[in-house]
Amino acid sequence: MLPIALGLSLILAEPDAPVKKSPIAATVVSLLPTSGDHIRQYAFDGDDATTYTTDKPPAEGDSVTLTFDEPVLVRSVSIKGRGLDGGTLEGSTDGQAFESLTGVHDGTGNAEPKKSLKAVRFVPAKDAKEPLQIAEISVDSDPAVHRFAFPVEFVVDEVDDPELKPWADKAARECEKSYDLINEALKSDGYTPARVVHLSIKNGIDVPAYASGSRITGSAKWFKDHPGDVGAMIHESTHVVQRYRGRRNPGWLVEGVADYVRFVLYEPANIGRLNVNTARHDQSYRVTARFLDYVSRKYDKDFVLKLNKAMREGKYSEDLFKESTGKALADLGTEWKDSLTPQ
Repeated sequence: MLPIALGLSLILAEPDAPVKKSPIAATVVSLLPTSGDHIRQYAFDGDDATTYTTDKPPAEGDSVTLTFDEPVLVRSVSIKGRGLDGGTLEGSTDGQAFESLTGVHDGTGNAEPKKSLKAVRFVPAKDAKEPLQIAEISVDSDPAVHRFAFPVEFVVDEVDDPELKPWADKAARECEKSYDLINEALKSDGYTPARVVHLSIKNGIDVPAYASGSRITGSAKWFKDHPGDVGAMIHESTHVVQRYRGRRNPGWLVEGVADYVRFVLYEPANIGRLNVNTARHDQSYRVTARFLDYVSRKYDKDFVLKLNKAMREGKYSEDLFKESTGKALADLGTEWKDSLTPQ
């Protein structure tokens, strides 16, 4: 029997491409009050020209802590600034117990821990005589830690019910952490959002919360009864960022955009059920948020950005809908409603 030659094509599988890990979010907390607008997040914004500056020299027990949402493999960490000499850069595997990584001399400290850490912190020298100025804390890690692109500090300055102070502090940190998400969704050329936002929790407020300028006021009763409703503060933080001008902006859209950020981008699992029979595109809040999500997904992924820019500049017109979709607003509203299924 003659041998049969088989032409075989050997296909070599490409090695699996490394999965790109999303940057890990972080929170920066200090026991020291901030000097003016030299906010805490400037210590981790990737910009040496901005500094976190305290309004007084540190005392024993003070520290500045950068806590990661998840542990990361920290290859190296460094700090630089003024008033730091004699202090210590420390690391923690669990965010609770810390150990020294390196001392700080001549305004800088550098360490290569090469291990998984949940937090790093700077502890000033016990005999520090001047306020701290932290130009930057740098972390080289896997996965990377997200630096603050839109630095902000939420200042809790009034809480009528002392029992709600821990809740207010926690909500403030969550709003700080989510400020980048809000501003990425609503960015426009030449616009700089508020860098300091004041938050208060008051008695006698008949709505869950409201925003005025760069101040957010929440209802003590509401948040005592609904401690899980941090999303309400994200909604109000969005109003702070919107900072719309003029009277041409319809209220249903203003609130719809704020709930688009809250329920489509921040907490989609909490958007709740929709009454298809009564739903209208101009119903405001989370119903309008669903409508804006529909338009963005089907016609123009940047539609909310364009809508926000026009409202921020006082140039809103219904023509924006037709320019982006080719359809009038009323027709889009009908189309969206027809697309709904009972839930």
